[in-house]
Amino acid sequence: MRTLSHVTLLALFLGCGNDGRTPVVQRGTPTAEQLIQENRDAFKLEDRDIDLYLERQGISADRSPRGIRYAILRDVPGGTAEPGQWARINYRVELLNGDTAYSTAPGSPESFKVEMDDVESGLHEAIQLLSPGDSALFVIPSYRAHGLIGDMDRIPMRSSVVYRVGLVKVGGEPR
Repeated sequence: MRTLSHVTLLALFLGCGNDGRTPVVQRGTPTAEQLIQENRDAFKLEDRDIDLYLERQGISADRSPRGIRYAILRDVPGGTAEPGQWARINYRVELLNGDTAYSTAPGSPESFKVEMDDVESGLHEAIQLLSPGDSALFVIPSYRAHGLIGDMDRIPMRSSVVYRVGLVKVGGEPR
């Protein structure tokens, strides 16, 4: 019995050990320069994660000036969505690990007013690349999506999101 307790304690002790990473020891309040550098490092890691996701999926994507990666999957001639217009879209939002966070119900697109409604700033930018009938894949970095805290439901903190979007209609009133 005593051997079993020793083995259990040893297993717990070893299980709680470090995993090879050096612990971060914070001494005092970080300087502005340290915080800026930490944000730069986090941005680089997230950018690398997005590159790896696109590579795993075999997707060749362009990059917008503000950091959104996009691949137009179906390109229908026509005018693109503009600020102030209502956009009706079908979508599926995924995390980089492939988990689906949100999606529209089949046959029930959702509407938002471009550059005016409370949706991710990255989606406002992305939708303006599409014309009705187009479909695309957008990878929106966390700083253009749900930021540092996520959506406190299905999207974790500092998560890039993948939007698979079909633009159904622009203009008119929402339904």
